Amino acid sequence: MRLSISQIKKKALASLKGKWGISAALTFIIFLISTILPGIVEVILSGGVTEWANQTDTPLIADMVNILVSFLFIPLTVATYWFFLVIARWNNPKISEVFAVYKQWELSLKVIGTSILVGIFTILWSLLLIIPGIIKGISYSQVFFLLKDNPQLSALEAITESKTRMKGYKWKYFLLNLSFIGWAFIAVFTLGIGFLWLAPYVSTANATFYNELIAPQDHEDAKSPDLAI
Repeated sequence: MRLSISQIKKKALASLKGKWGISAALTFIIFLISTILPGIVEVILSGGVTEWANQTDTPLIADMVNILVSFLFIPLTVATYWFFLVIARWNNPKISEVFAVYKQWELSLKVIGTSILVGIFTILWSLLLIIPGIIKGISYSQVFFLLKDNPQLSALEAITESKTRMKGYKWKYFLLNLSFIGWAFIAVFTLGIGFLWLAPYVSTANATFYNELIAPQDHEDAKSPDLAI
């Protein structure tokens, strides 16, 4: 049965029952890491708080290290997606499991490489026009969920599989995420505090979308062309 957008959101809310606290806590932790860590790196590499406060340009080394940190942060971001997939499947995730992704260094490297490829492919399509880039970005949106369920897939295979399985679902995926825009405006007026609950809602809805519509598709029916792009 193909669920409607409202049904997907209702399922997401139902699966989040009793898990709002841990979901908001994880969202806050990820926010702190992603915003504070780059600042700490910049201060240290600038020579201290005084030097950092008086500088007009960020040191090149600080920019380079922050780029490296952003790549290292990718597995944590993806593991956060998986955290909400666990919730969408009516299980009880732990925040420690999100950080445990770094214990699987091969998987972490694959996730980083896949993210880079997705970014390159999306940028290449965007060079043609913005709309094709957006469409392709949506086509690749299921890559990391597929890697979670099928860790044997290579980066290119996961990208191709996502593109194939999203046929007929891209518009629904777009409308699903667009439906949260009103909540986003409300969250802004709460000085951003509302995002601690909105982000888990959106993430669980997207995980539910995958779990209900994308994951059930048979591998035998999916074609695997040579070029993932």
